[in-house]
Amino acid sequence: MTKPIRVLVVDDSAFNRRTLSDLLVALPGVEVIGKASDGEEALKLTVELAPDLITLDLEMPRMDGFTFLRLLMARRPTPVIVVSGFAAKENVFRALELGALDFIAKPTRTIAADLSAIQQELAEKVALVRLLTPTATDPARPGFRGRGTSTATGLFPVLPDSSSPRAAESMPRWLVVIASSTGGPTALLEVFAQLPASASAAVVVAQHMPERFTKTFADRLNRLSPFSVSEGTDVQILRPGHAVICPGGRCIEVVRRGNELLAKSVPAMPTDRYVPSGDRLFESAARAMAGRTIGVVLTGMGDDGAAGAVAIRGGGGVVIAESAESAVVYGMPGAAMRTGAVERSLPLRELATHLAAMITR
Repeated sequence: MTKPIRVLVVDDSAFNRRTLSDLLVALPGVEVIGKASDGEEALKLTVELAPDLITLDLEMPRMDGFTFLRLLMARRPTPVIVVSGFAAKENVFRALELGALDFIAKPTRTIAADLSAIQQELAEKVALVRLLTPTATDPARPGFRGRGTSTATGLFPVLPDSSSPRAAESMPRWLVVIASSTGGPTALLEVFAQLPASASAAVVVAQHMPERFTKTFADRLNRLSPFSVSEGTDVQILRPGHAVICPGGRCIEVVRRGNELLAKSVPAMPTDRYVPSGDRLFESAARAMAGRTIGVVLTGMGDDGAAGAVAIRGGGGVVIAESAESAVVYGMPGAAMRTGAVERSLPLRELATHLAAMITR
């Protein structure tokens, strides 16, 4: 019999604690084992109760969510799902860099506005944690390791928020397309921090992320990378040193127009199983750049990017994937590996170094 997922709810609002707890216990195989109103209380309960999952508010008295995350990941790495409002988008990415597994966007200051949507998201995150949690019936399943603080935080120079000086009129020699999901924001920080400013390459990313968060994430990457990074708009010319993040709720396709390479933000279609769709991005890139396409599949749940990897390989391009050694969730890179289209599978830091070498050739 499958063991229940044991959850600790951390929020300074008694109403939110009660509502989140009610939503969680209504899910099959979930047990709320404790509630905490601040980080100090949460740390004590984590030691006493050893939860499988923690839901975390970030703005709390005494000890806030950021301090709690730093201490938790150093002492007892545990899957953490941040519950945050749209007004605190930047805080979400700070939390992910500190080791949070994922986040749920609440539509208002309290979580009461759309309970059914939040419960559906909670169900998806619990399913993810179940995948990461060893059980008595599956002792070989890897447990949650946690990445801790990203190496991209504080160790890489913060670059001015300006466009790359390499935004020449020429079409890039290489097109790098990246698909990622759970754990992806932190992985992408690592990759983008190592992109060489001298590379004649453009980058397009399909990161599974809710609407209204992708622009904040693109701005964060822009500050940490030698490349000029922006959220996708209707149509953008891709130039060397330029990167585009697909906006949440939409997809991006790459097309050739004469001597120009364009990234087009388009509505999702009923056939897109994931939005943004890594497969759709990869397949369009293979058509547009053929052998000058490099596909990268990073951490994430599901199999997005697998079919696209086959298209890139079939067009003469190269596909690399993050290995199980570093992937928070090995679903997407594992699925790509099983197609036989992946040339190399590498731990994240080695993958970022290898990619940087490829696009400077």
